[in-house]
Amino acid sequence: MTDKELLYIGDALGHEKFFETKCREASEQLSDSSLKELVCQLSQRHGRLYGELYGLLGR
Repeated sequence: MTDKELLYIGDALGHEKFFETKCREASEQLSDSSLKELVCQLSQRHGRLYGELYGLLGR
């Protein structure tokens, strides 16, 4: 990978970790069960994306 591609992946990793954390924190404050479930799913999705991007670094 080029240096520019690695920088992009590094930025994307930071964004995905931030979104995962913020969604998890938001879900903990919600009382509406449907909305809470949706935000939990978003947190999990961002966690998976983080893992996939991180996996690109090992190649």
